[in-house]
Amino acid sequence: MAETVTTDILIVGAGPVGLFGAYTAGFRGLSTVLVDALPQCGGQITALYPEKEIRDIAAVPGALGREVVAALKAQADAFEPVYLLGREAVTLAYSPDGRPVVTLSDGTVIDAGAVIVTAGIGTFTPRTLPAGEEFLERGLSYFVPDPQEHAGRDVLVVGGGDSAVDWALALRKIARSVTLVHRRSAFRAHAASVRELNDSGVEIITDAQVESLHGNGTVQRAHVRIDGQNDPRVLPVDAVVAALGFISNLGPLTEWGMDLDRRTIVVDSRMQTTAAGVYAAGDITSYTGKVRLMSVGFGEVATAVNNAAVALDPTLSLFPGHSTDAA
Repeated sequence: MAETVTTDILIVGAGPVGLFGAYTAGFRGLSTVLVDALPQCGGQITALYPEKEIRDIAAVPGALGREVVAALKAQADAFEPVYLLGREAVTLAYSPDGRPVVTLSDGTVIDAGAVIVTAGIGTFTPRTLPAGEEFLERGLSYFVPDPQEHAGRDVLVVGGGDSAVDWALALRKIARSVTLVHRRSAFRAHAASVRELNDSGVEIITDAQVESLHGNGTVQRAHVRIDGQNDPRVLPVDAVVAALGFISNLGPLTEWGMDLDRRTIVVDSRMQTTAAGVYAAGDITSYTGKVRLMSVGFGEVATAVNNAAVALDPTLSLFPGHSTDAA
């Protein structure tokens, strides 16, 4: 028989926003279960850039991704949430008294008072480099879980978004050389990061694309086609990091009866979805004026938890009080 777990709040997604949601729920005296398809907490940060410095959280001038995740988990753990990791939330149904009932990929059943979806961009797969895929894991990679692997290497970073610029800036400190190739002259990354990149000593090649990768077993050269030039430029490289973005997929969540806006979930000002008892917060949400920042997600999940608390017990106040009140 499948195990059934009963809880006040089920949080689907154990990334930064989900972890802060667990803390917020615990602060209100609510029991919490966190589910994530990944085998560890931290979401995209843990999976993609644990060693990247994060600077856009209030009162945190800069901290490594893994440090941010560890601090958020320690904060949540003060209220002893239950973690069910390495399993996916699959189906949503309702009990006779209207409580959401979510079945996980391993058969576990969660009977919850409310569900809060904090699944980021859902499951994500990298956009592949059109040339050189045969060198995947032999010099070509889409993630940099451990920057020290590139110490002393000649690294080529491909892309023009935040991930590409951030990795070029991080790796320049430990690699022998870093070159960044972008197919356009304008970058999508934050303006401050682009300014830092321009002053960093990283070689920047714009209006260019990687035409092919070459090597004997592992990557040794990259042929880069630059607009307006007849012959490709040949770069000696030991490693290529293709930071071309990701394709997201909401997976089974699309079958939960929630209104969707492409690959995001539509919510109201209470962060409630159109599915009864189901809320959402973080990058996965959509509403007019939405800003996709982690700091915004923290506020959204606090809104979701407190509105869910009142829905569970209408005698409660929406305002939870301050954490300093007891002191």
